[in-house]
Amino acid sequence: MTVAESLDADQGQDRPRGGQRMVLVTGPSGAGRSTAINALEDMGFEAIDNLPLSMLSRLLDGPPLPRPLALGLDVRNRDFSTNALIETIDRLGQTPGLDPELLYLDSRSDVLERRYSETRRRHPMAPAESPDIGIAREIDLLVPIRARADIVIDTSDLTPHDLRAEVERMFAGSAGRHLSVTINSFSYKRGMPRGMDMVLDCRFLRNPYWDETLRTRDGRDPDVAAHIAEDPREAPFFAKVLDLTQMLLPAYRDEGKSHFAIGFGCTGGQHRSVAMTEKLALALAKDGWQVSIRHRELERRNASMPGGRPGADITRN
Repeated sequence: MTVAESLDADQGQDRPRGGQRMVLVTGPSGAGRSTAINALEDMGFEAIDNLPLSMLSRLLDGPPLPRPLALGLDVRNRDFSTNALIETIDRLGQTPGLDPELLYLDSRSDVLERRYSETRRRHPMAPAESPDIGIAREIDLLVPIRARADIVIDTSDLTPHDLRAEVERMFAGSAGRHLSVTINSFSYKRGMPRGMDMVLDCRFLRNPYWDETLRTRDGRDPDVAAHIAEDPREAPFFAKVLDLTQMLLPAYRDEGKSHFAIGFGCTGGQHRSVAMTEKLALALAKDGWQVSIRHRELERRNASMPGGRPGADITRN
């Protein structure tokens, strides 16, 4: 058996789509369902794990959802049963406007036992017994569901990274892997934001703070941005940053990274870092990247104003 098998040849990402896309993700506990659901969520699916089968009809009431769905189903579901899941699959397949697929994540029993031994977790089907008993029970229970699967991925010899790549290969289609980019401005006085992948210090650039006509404005103002751009070091600095970013983003995307955070810092987080954030975001958006902006200090200032709220008119895609 290859890593992935399907009931129809080449059924994965290139089969014709006919409506609201829905991927039902199931398989024995420990086979990698959470990893697969997280990968689908990073690809733009609306992911819901452990949704009771009886609530599925409510979820689908009304007009088509704006995003494809990824639903995690396993024995921990409140009303889970083999017959109920098979009946649900049949009903979904006959529903106009729906395009359901069943993804089954499988693994050898010895691998599942090793994974449970490493995590020291109790098996949901044998909470008071050894994990191997629960694993055997669950595999037997899921045999009919595995037979109905559109796609089976055997994760026995896969790392989480390998599994993510396989899910992306099967479900991303022509869109390929997705990488979202967040660009942040901040003040070094308040410390660097957490979770940054790359941080750049703008404090060497010409500071609009010392121009009284610009002091109360911020880096989104064209006059402030023009003042900073008059610094002869600004253009080569930005060119090098853009060149580096354009090299890194495709590499991180191909490696399976779903989000990349860039930080620009200056003294007050109001002028130079804001201007550079705006400029880089515009350039990357023109290149086709999904970019969002966060100006941390401007958000704080906005939130402190009457009627203000964190992030108002600041964070955007």
